[in-house]
Amino acid sequence: MMDYAGLEALAAVLREGSFERAARRLHVTPSAVSQRIKQLEERAGQVLVLRGTPCTGTEAGRRLCLHLEQVRLLENELRRSHPDLLAGGHAPAPTLKLAVNADSLSTWFMDAMAAFTAGGNELLDLRIDDQAHTGERLRDGEVIAAVTAIGTAIAGCNTWPLGTMRYVAAASPAFVARHFSEGVTAAALAKAPMMIYDRKDRLQEQWLQAQGLSPRLQAPRHFLPSNFGYVRACEVGMGWGMHPTALIAAQLASGALVELVPQAWLDVPLFWAHPRSAQASLARLTECVMAAARRCLAPP
Repeated sequence: MMDYAGLEALAAVLREGSFERAARRLHVTPSAVSQRIKQLEERAGQVLVLRGTPCTGTEAGRRLCLHLEQVRLLENELRRSHPDLLAGGHAPAPTLKLAVNADSLSTWFMDAMAAFTAGGNELLDLRIDDQAHTGERLRDGEVIAAVTAIGTAIAGCNTWPLGTMRYVAAASPAFVARHFSEGVTAAALAKAPMMIYDRKDRLQEQWLQAQGLSPRLQAPRHFLPSNFGYVRACEVGMGWGMHPTALIAAQLASGALVELVPQAWLDVPLFWAHPRSAQASLARLTECVMAAARRCLAPP
């Protein structure tokens, strides 16, 4: 039998970042929190919390917290479907930690979240990361499910294809006229400023390689980790960038943005993954995610 009082203390410390804040959240003393975690670590035979500012969890600590999340989800579903079995006592709504890439969040994933939260009382805690790296957060036990570009098996997880997100290289007409008056060539691309979302963003490089246009010298780069700001920066002529077609359909239709090379698309397959042990507790969320993906993404 798991020590759920200890697991609650562990989850509170990792969520709040300190023993003091966790104690206030649990309405106990910091020494009580410390004692519960000490006993949990003794039973586990390993360190679960890395003391620091903030406190963080070891891989084992994070996985125990995910186990607690799954238990809370199952109890919450049981409470909703059979309230007579868990009567007498209020339980807080469970929170699900998810990892998703910014482009999915700005387009189709919001519909999945709206459908899921409309059908229950669960809360969501989203971690935004590049689609090539969200799977690492799932593998490390930081989140309970992820939208990822990793199609290969993640150890201990179920993975479903969601569909394909289509990207285009686009910029403002004035930017294209200024930098590519003689065509989109490797030489011109070496001088034209490029918009990069963050240091993990490799979409521009993938597109250049696919088109055989990789410049020999690294082009000047702007870094702008905001979807709205990224699109706006391209509209006002700061640089060219890779955009999901679903996000800039209006700009392409109006001519505010134009494709650098017409119909030279970059298609990125996306997948939904979560631990096999969480399949029952995440069934409704998975259904909402798959339904939203079918409506908005190209078939896998």
